[in-house]
This record gives sequence, C-alpha cells and structure tokens, in this order.
Amino acid sequence: EYPFHTHVSGFTSSLRASSAEAFLPTSVDLANGLRRPHQKPAILRKISAAQQLSASEVVTHLGQTVVLASGTLSVLLHCEAVGNPKPTISWAKNGEEVKYNDRILLQPDDSLQILAPVEADVGFYACNASNALGSDSVSIAVTLAGKPLIKASRAAVVNTESPAVTVDIGSMVKTIQKANVTINCQVAGVPEAKVTWFKNLVKLSSAHYLHDGSLLVANVSLSDQGLYSCKAANLHGEVTESSQLLVLEPPRPLPYLEDLTAVLSSAGPSTHSVLTSPSGTKLTVSPGSSALIGCAVSGHPTPNITWLYSGEPLSLQHHLLASDRILQILNVSDFTDGEFSCLAQNEAGLLTQKVSLAIQEYRWSVNQLTACSASCGHRGVQLPQLRCLLDGAEVNTSYCGDTPKPSLQPVTCNRRDCPSRWMVTSWSVCTRSCGGGIQMRRVTCQRLTAKGNSVTMSNEACARVSKRPVDTQNCNRQPCVEWVASSWGQCNGPCIGPRLAVQHRQIFCQTKDGTFVSSDQCSALPRPLSTQNCWTDACGVHWKVSLWTVCTATCGNYGFQSRRVDCMHIRTNKPVMEHHCSWRPRPSNWQRCNITPCENGTLLKGGEAEQCGVRKEDRAVSQKCSTGSC
Repeated sequence: EYPFHTHVSGFTSSLRASSAEAFLPTSVDLANGLRRPHQKPAILRKISAAQQLSASEVVTHLGQTVVLASGTLSVLLHCEAVGNPKPTISWAKNGEEVKYNDRILLQPDDSLQILAPVEADVGFYACNASNALGSDSVSIAVTLAGKPLIKASRAAVVNTESPAVTVDIGSMVKTIQKANVTINCQVAGVPEAKVTWFKNLVKLSSAHYLHDGSLLVANVSLSDQGLYSCKAANLHGEVTESSQLLVLEPPRPLPYLEDLTAVLSSAGPSTHSVLTSPSGTKLTVSPGSSALIGCAVSGHPTPNITWLYSGEPLSLQHHLLASDRILQILNVSDFTDGEFSCLAQNEAGLLTQKVSLAIQEYRWSVNQLTACSASCGHRGVQLPQLRCLLDGAEVNTSYCGDTPKPSLQPVTCNRRDCPSRWMVTSWSVCTRSCGGGIQMRRVTCQRLTAKGNSVTMSNEACARVSKRPVDTQNCNRQPCVEWVASSWGQCNGPCIGPRLAVQHRQIFCQTKDGTFVSSDQCSALPRPLSTQNCWTDACGVHWKVSLWTVCTATCGNYGFQSRRVDCMHIRTNKPVMEHHCSWRPRPSNWQRCNITPCENGTLLKGGEAEQCGVRKEDRAVSQKCSTGSC
C-alpha cells in the first residue's frame, strides 16, 4: 500500500489503495435481479478524490484523510458495503460508538455527516459493516489544520499461547516470552507525518520499523519490557501515543526455597519439612507433630499461591508464611491422610504441585487377660488387656482414643458353685408417714450354682458363714405436726393505697395433740400466709393543698411563697394524721418565686423599698438595693 495525496481547496484527501476497490463479484448480475448467494460484508474502498461541493462542504469516502479548515461547515463520510444478507452499518470514533446528536447525523444512506466541525471532532472514524456471516471495517481520519493524528487503542491484550500478537498503539500488552509483538501506529496528517519510535523515552533505530511505520519486537524476552512510544510529527505539530509491554513467564518449579530453611531453623525439633513437586512428594509424620510444606516456584509476574487439601480449600487450623509460599500445619493430627496441593498462578499460566501426607497411626495391641470378674457362679469372665502402641512402643491409651478398639472375645473363669449366702429383698413401704412405723423385708438362704441357678438352702447353711440380717425395722419416727393460724387481726395497719391497708395473724407449728413445737419441724409443709391486704374506710384519704401565698419579693434571689398541705379524709373532708397519706408523695408546701434581677438601686428608706420589689409588710429594716438582689 502506498499513500498519495490530493489537495483540494479547504481540505486535503489522502487514500491508501486496497485490493477491495471493485469488490462486487462478477458472477452476480444486480441489474437482472438474479438471486445473490450469501456473502460476508465488504466495504467498498474507492480510489477517488474527495468532492468539493462548495467552499464549505466536503464529501469523501473511506480510506482517505480529511483536514478541517476554518471555512469547513460540513463533512460527509460515505460508507458503501455489499453482502448478503444486507450488512448493518455502524460508526465508531477512536474505538467508541458514535453518539448522534443535532450536529453529528446518520444519513438514510448510512453516511455520517458532521455539521460545523470543531477540534473535538478530530479522530479516526471507523465504518463497521456486519451480517450473520461476518464483518468488515474501514477507517477515515479527520484532522485539524493538517496536524498529525494517531489511531490509538485503550485495550488490554494478554497473549499466553500465540507466537505472534499485533496491537494498536495505546494498548497494554502482556505476552509470553519468545513471541513476536507488532505495535501498529496508524498516522494521518497533511503533509504526511514522520513516525519515530522510542523505548522508555530512548529513540529506537529504524531497524525495528516495518514498512508501514509499525514496530516489531521479535523474540520477546524480559529485557524487552518497557514503555514503547510512537511520535508522529509534521510541519503543523506532533503527537505521541504509548503502549506498555509486559513479558509474562508462566510459573515453573524451583529445586529449593530459601525461606523454608529460615523458618525451619526457628521451628521446634518435632517439625517436619518438605517441598511440593509437580509429580508429588510424600511426607510421613507422627501424630501430634507439626509440618512445613514449601511451594518453590518462580514466574513473572510473581505467581499467586493457593493451597488445597484433598482438592478443597483449607478449613482446618493452619498458617501461611513467606507470602503464602509456606504452609505451616501446627498439628498434623487435625488432618487425615491426604494430598496437599499448591496452585501457583499468574497471567501466563497455572502450575500445580503436590505433597502426600501420611500419618503414623496409633494402634491397639492385645496382651494378657484381666482378672476374673467373679469368684464363683456363672458370670466369671476375663477380657484381653489392650495396649496403645506407636511404632511398637507403648504409649498412653488416650492416644488411641480415636482408634476403634479390636473385637475382644471374653474368656470364662471361676465357673463353680458359690457358697451359701443370705439374700434379702428391698424394704417395704413404711406403715406410717409419721409418729413411728415399721418396714419389713424377706430374708432367705440361697446358693448360686455354676449353671446360674439359685437354690434355696436351710438357714443353718448360711448361719455358719454369717449372721442372719434383720427382716424388720422402725421407720418415720418423727412426730406428726401441722401449721395452725390465729384469726385475722383488725384492718388498721399502715395504708398502702386508696382504702387499702394490711392485717396480720400468727402462724404456729404444733403436733396433732396440740403441743406447740419449733417451726423447723413444720418446714417440710407449706406455710400459710401471715399477712394480707384488706379494705378499710380509714385509708380513704388524699393530700389537699391550698393556693400559693403572694410572693415575698417581685425580683431578686430571695422571693418565696408557701401553701398549706393536709392529709384529708375523702368522705368526712376532715384532716387526719399525715402517715395515712404516706403511700403517695407529699406535695411541696413552699417554693421560690420571681427569681429575676432587680434594677440598680440605692439605700432605701420608708416607701422607697417598694422600688426594690419588697412589700412594705415584709420589710423590717431599711435595705440596700443593688444590681441583681435586694
């Protein structure tokens, strides 16, 4: 493709030729209305200069460059596309969908018209044609006064597989090593702008350039990381766009982990350590010990580490050390035999390393028999005695508490007839609940045979062995008592509410024959109430208050007034003792009043005291009236 320029009054048009100039298939006869086959969209690239309809109106096709001049009032961008089904046309500016308004219009023939173009309209306009079979896109540049314009992208491109990747300048590029990275820098401007490339602000030699001004970074390595900038410059100015290139290195295993050695040196003697590996390693530990499992990996950027146990996220107690590269298990007994996985992942890939955990088990061992459970009869057995072992050494049986015990077969022993002995039944219920009763039981001489049968023997056979147990005994010898209460007293206790008082009675503990005894002997019985509320007219009282007296002063800090407060009987309206009304709060019988500052005054004599707010009848001597007080 070779650019050429056609200068037109008020603007300049630049077009790059394309092989799609005459894209209509020769086998399709549109004039005769023949049915066309299905066809992917194709936008027509026309090799023709832009048309100058008037001094202020520009009409152009795609693939050209429009330079806005001071007299340009309208720019019409044509987009013609073929395809079956008919393609749908859409417009984008600098990679974003065009927002139409009363100045930027979409015409019925899918052309884009810009009225009264301004500097904000500068950019690359792309016509996109699409149908069910595919899409096509062609751009046109609109510049201001011929200034350079770079088609930039703000995309983030991540390449983890392809040996080659191509992006537009302005993109963020992340790629694996040894890939070939091409960065396009599409430039528009009149006259044609010169392209210069920089890496980290240092100019690159033209050996890196491609024929169309793009930059090729071949066989990418970590040293190629950096900021690549494309500068376009002509007589009217210059513009720069940049892309950040980051080189990815997928996670890979390492043969050692320095952090694991440092952590292990500070751990206890019972701590075991092991490194994970892609093929899997094995760690055998004793119950109750601790373990350090290392995940030795490298990669760029630094991989994130995730730990799994038997394929699931860790839920039991553990610690992660050294940026998650070391898994610390404080007590391996919290886990059963299983597989720990270390997942190292970054944008370039995923690496899984494993280690299998095997815990030495505590086990039961059967040794000598226990002592016989009976000396005679038919129930004597001996059980095999269990020991808890770890690697052949006996340990406390509590270590085997979680291990199922083996099935043990008891061994019979001492299966012979027992000597004769006394057998007794349970005591009967006492004949009386108090005052003395009798309990009885049955006493017999029995012998238990080796077959489990009980044979009745004569009393003499047992008497030779032991004394015969008693078959009767006294019971419930405590006296029979009850609570008794006197009559209720008068309802003349203290008032506890309106017409409500309290009355009392005495409670005694006595025997059935009327003898008074200590109340403790009746403590097992429910005690009757000794007080209760009662109604009485004597408590029909209330507080009665009179009106307040006149305040002793009209200002100052010493004025007060009082009133009469009496406890009055409601029915008789006569005063009674105040304690009858004590069940309600007593109203106040005095209060301060007229607490306001007095005006400035002097020594008062005679009637002048009234100027200070003091009534004549309350004045005993002449007073001095000062600010705020009398």
